[in-house]
Amino acid sequence: MLVRGWAFALSAHRFLATRAFYALWCASVLAYALLAFRIGRTGSWDFRWLAWNLILAWVPYGASLLADWQRLRRPDRPWRLLAPSLLWLAFLPNAPYIVTDLMHLTRRADQWLYWYDMVMVVALAWTGCLLGAISLGIMQGIVARYLGQAAGWLFVLGSAGLCGVGIYVGRFHRWNSWDVLLNPLALVRDMATIFRHPRLDPSPWALCALFAAFVLMSYLTLVAARSALPASGEQGG
Repeated sequence: MLVRGWAFALSAHRFLATRAFYALWCASVLAYALLAFRIGRTGSWDFRWLAWNLILAWVPYGASLLADWQRLRRPDRPWRLLAPSLLWLAFLPNAPYIVTDLMHLTRRADQWLYWYDMVMVVALAWTGCLLGAISLGIMQGIVARYLGQAAGWLFVLGSAGLCGVGIYVGRFHRWNSWDVLLNPLALVRDMATIFRHPRLDPSPWALCALFAAFVLMSYLTLVAARSALPASGEQGG
C-alpha cells in the first residue's frame, strides 16, 4: 500500500510539474501576498474582489488538468473529457478577465500606494493570463492528439474568439460563467440584442475582437517563449 501510494504521488508530481502547476502556484501565492500586505498596511478592502477573480482564473486550469488526467487514464474514451472541457470553456474568460481590472486604478496623493497597486493588479492579471494560456495549451494538445495539429490550432482560434466575447459580456454586461448553466436563455437573448446591429453599434464587435486578439497573442507569445527556452539538460553556447 505504501509503495502504491508513493508511486501515485510521484506520478501526480510529474504530471503537475510538466504542466507548470508549481510555477503558477508560486505566482498566485505572490499575488495574494501582495494583496494581503496592502489590506494589512492600509486597512482598506478596496481590492478584495481580486482574490475571488484569481480563484475563478484557476477553474479553467483545473478543468484542463482533469481533462488531461482522464485522457491519460482512458485514452480510448474521449467522451469522458466532455464535461471538464465544457467547464474549461465556460470559465476560460475569467483568466484573462483580470486584465480589465486595471480600470480600477486611480491616481492617488500617495504615489507609493498608487505604484504598489499597479504592480499588485498587474501581478494578479499576469497570473490569470498564464493560467488561461497554459490551460489553452493543455486543451490544444488534447484536441491535436485526437483530431490532428490543424484541428488543434483551429481550436485555439475558436477558443480565443469565444474568450473575447466572454470577457466583453462579463465586463460590460456583468454576466458570469455560471450563467451559462443557471440562466442560459436570458444570456442568449441579451447577447442577441448586443450583437444584432453591428453597423449601428460596432463597439461590442470591436471590443470582442480586441480581447480575442489579446488572448491569442498572449498564447502565441507563450508558445514562442517556450520553444525559445533551452531543452532540459541543454548547455548554453
